[in-house]
Amino acid sequence: MKKSLTCLLVAFWGLFSATAQTNVISGADRMPVYLPYLQNKAVAVFANQTSMVGPAHLVDTLLKSGVKVVKIFGPEHGFRGDADAGEHVSNAIDKKTGIPVISLYGDHKKPTADDLKDIDILIFDIQDVGVRFYTFISSLQYYLEAAIENHKPLLILDRPNPNGFYVDGPVLDMKYKSFVGMQPVPIVYGMTIGEYALMLAGENWLSEKANAINAYNITTQPTADTPFHVTVIKCKNYDHTTKYVLPVNPSPNLKQPQSIYLYPSTCFFEGTVMSEGRGTDHPFQIFGHPSLPKNLFSFTPMPNAGAKSSKCFNQLCYGWFVNGSNEAILQQLNNKIQLKYLLDAYALFPGKDSFFIAPKSGNMNDCFFNKLAGNNMLMQQIKTGVAEADIRKSWQPQLDAFKLVRKKYLLYKDFE
Repeated sequence: MKKSLTCLLVAFWGLFSATAQTNVISGADRMPVYLPYLQNKAVAVFANQTSMVGPAHLVDTLLKSGVKVVKIFGPEHGFRGDADAGEHVSNAIDKKTGIPVISLYGDHKKPTADDLKDIDILIFDIQDVGVRFYTFISSLQYYLEAAIENHKPLLILDRPNPNGFYVDGPVLDMKYKSFVGMQPVPIVYGMTIGEYALMLAGENWLSEKANAINAYNITTQPTADTPFHVTVIKCKNYDHTTKYVLPVNPSPNLKQPQSIYLYPSTCFFEGTVMSEGRGTDHPFQIFGHPSLPKNLFSFTPMPNAGAKSSKCFNQLCYGWFVNGSNEAILQQLNNKIQLKYLLDAYALFPGKDSFFIAPKSGNMNDCFFNKLAGNNMLMQQIKTGVAEADIRKSWQPQLDAFKLVRKKYLLYKDFE
């Protein structure tokens, strides 16, 4: 790893072995390892509904262990994980614990110095799904920057990546940087949250101020003069061949393991007029539109607790339902993003000029689809009828380069 990575003190407990699902132990479950860091400290926790220690929430578990949790930060979907995608989440008081909750989504994505003035140490514990446009890794970056810039120790409690067994997709062109893609990584990057944090710091992808502190002022042996450090608490019995099934839904519209596996392939529909299945029982497995041929699978998206508003609500749609066991879906995907769903939908859609959602600016380079893809090339390839195999070939040089970067920061045995 690069010399600047010495700011990250990694807890290297655990075996590098692919094991059964029941034997995987998350960083959060390894409380004896990290509780000593928290004794007699004012603690802030960045968490959501996935932040579980066995059957109980991390915050509740810490409080029962005598830890002084004084502040909670919440990501997209909120601390309790019940807000829609993109829905504004306000600051609040958590009803169960009485602890203030600060939303780090919307205009306030990064903790300020004032947010952290009464905090001794920070914790990050959120279950990621290993996809670039899933916003938790963007939240991780801002949280890591704030910790470094304000000289606050940070514990990252690592969790397995349910899509951590392959790398695929176009690498982000930084011209299309946004909250759904902040770094030059492919759509599926094959890293845990802890590994990703190592890469952010090691490649100097943080803010200018955080990069300067990270590179020159931090050591792995904190002293009175250099008190700051970041510690990753590793998972045990996990590696990048493990097919990990999440015990808690990571967000309201990823309701099944199958939807998590399909999400890298079908989330592209968010940048089109097609329904991606929000308002059904199988978001990201079901997708379609009212104007597609009526001999296809039919469904009617309706408002529900995880999707109060979305495209095509209350309209009869025609499209596809990619269903099957976990194993069947994995076999169909074959460790790749599948473009056939998108290509087939575009081929059958009658009004091709309106398939991609146009931005308010009127400049199609600014459209949300390009932010998801990380470039403007994929849209043009689809419009001009480039074959899937040739689209995939266009990704390969940057994918190969990314894999060399990724290798430097892996904490667990790789899949290749």
